[in-house]
Amino acid sequence: MTANPPLERFDMAMKPQTSIVFTDVDGTLVGADHHPLPASASTLQRVARRIPVCLVSARSPEGLYPIQQQLGFGGPLACYSGAYVLDEDGTELLSETFNAVVAADVKRSIKEVFPAVTIGAYGFHDWIVDDRNDPRIQHEEFLVQAQSRACGDLLVAFGSSGLHKLLVMGEPDQIKEIQSQYSARYPELNVVRSSATLCEIMSKAASKSRAVRVICSHYGIDLANAVAFGDGPNDLDMLETVATSYAMANAEDVVKLAATHVLPWTNEKCGVSRALDELLP
Repeated sequence: MTANPPLERFDMAMKPQTSIVFTDVDGTLVGADHHPLPASASTLQRVARRIPVCLVSARSPEGLYPIQQQLGFGGPLACYSGAYVLDEDGTELLSETFNAVVAADVKRSIKEVFPAVTIGAYGFHDWIVDDRNDPRIQHEEFLVQAQSRACGDLLVAFGSSGLHKLLVMGEPDQIKEIQSQYSARYPELNVVRSSATLCEIMSKAASKSRAVRVICSHYGIDLANAVAFGDGPNDLDMLETVATSYAMANAEDVVKLAATHVLPWTNEKCGVSRALDELLP
């Protein structure tokens, strides 16, 4: 990986040809409360009228639609960290599920060792939880502006269709241990930390980088003309797939090292829209 320029040297003088924009959501596009920033709306609307603007997130479609609606633009969605990809009309471009029996086994095993964590299951447009009154679930519903559904049996909820993701919510030390243990125990699954308190479990075939390739292929756009924005470890493969990538000022150090540029602005300072104003004036 090549070293990125320090913050004070952020320079848009050599602007790449930009034909499509991929942006992570939490920690990147939205504010500290995980809700859209109204100040970004006019730029995103302007850019989305010219080129596709794609939200790439661990969220479900229902967690991303409110962002598009509140900011006033449309475009493709890469949900569940790339496991479920939809075009601008909601047509499925990619779906990588894993077996509900396996998911139930993983969930049971985690709860036996870490009984204090909360686990949600996501498939297509459905979000299944054990207890909607769980404070973590209520907080997550507020953050993503979507509603869960109580159902204790994953086989009943998802059956033969499978599901796209398990989300484990817990304390940082628990999340680190779960990521370490279950990555080794289930090599066919992708177990990745999306924040200090969240661990995502998906099919090994699902990734943000694959979603980026699928969407670029759908539009006939070369990866050399794609730009991406991110802040967390689960953005690394996406940032390394496109020719031009931007780490937020609030990004983790490993992300700043992987990106071709580091922005001088955080998500709270509307870093994505400010960069787009420079890239696509």
